[in-house]
Amino acid sequence: MTRHKLLKRIGFYALVAVIVVFSVFPFYYAVVTSFASGTALFRVNYLPSGFDLRNYQAVLGSKNFLYSIGNSLIIATLTVGLSLFLGVTASYALARVRFRGRGLLLMTILAVSMFPQIAVLAGLFELVRFLGIFNTHWAMILSYTIFTLPFTVWVLTTFMRDLPVEIEEAAIVDGASPWIIITRVFLPLLWPAMVTTGLLAFIGAWNEFLFALTFTSTESMRTVPVAIGLLSGASEQEIPWGPIMAASVIVTVPLIVLVLIFQRKIVAGLTAGGVKG
Repeated sequence: MTRHKLLKRIGFYALVAVIVVFSVFPFYYAVVTSFASGTALFRVNYLPSGFDLRNYQAVLGSKNFLYSIGNSLIIATLTVGLSLFLGVTASYALARVRFRGRGLLLMTILAVSMFPQIAVLAGLFELVRFLGIFNTHWAMILSYTIFTLPFTVWVLTTFMRDLPVEIEEAAIVDGASPWIIITRVFLPLLWPAMVTTGLLAFIGAWNEFLFALTFTSTESMRTVPVAIGLLSGASEQEIPWGPIMAASVIVTVPLIVLVLIFQRKIVAGLTAGGVKG
């Protein structure tokens, strides 16, 4: 190996190490801080000096926080289910049914996701009030689905376009209806893309803060991000860093586990539609 190649490899691994440290360090420091209490919270320690579980006990001992976890789980799960159902049916129409303006429609769907949340907050708030779903799970589910669906449709449409046409033609010859083709033929082949979009939709709904704060008014309906953001200390001037870090670790670990479990399918889904050599 020449010196030039060796230097390039060393530089590459050094860059990877920097990116990994930059990405992982905030979570690592949150874990270390979650085990500290009292004055230890204000001392910079990069290694855990102890394992004090009082912060976790305070967070898990709060009934409202447990309700918030349940709310986030329900909302995120229903958002994923609704997004995938609408995404699969829409992607079948966009990928397999020929009609005028199909490309323009797909670009319009994707353009919807480019609007920042704050730009449509007022309009969504009026819509939520008009539908009578303010301070309910459906207010968040509707909002999250609107922002999740464009990416879901785009990925599933790109993936479905790469599936062999012969499979669909064989099903049509056998007398299969479009619904049978979607559920029995295409659905088993769409798992990588569905896992990718479903997991990203779940993470987005689980972590969303602005809509959850705006469309709820009671503690029993708050989601996890709002519950963490509104954690209070013994006084108005005190910020409970310990419980905040403990709560952050509690709600982040399940997402990390899900990503690690489905990482291969995520990569396969994100690279769907890429140029094949």
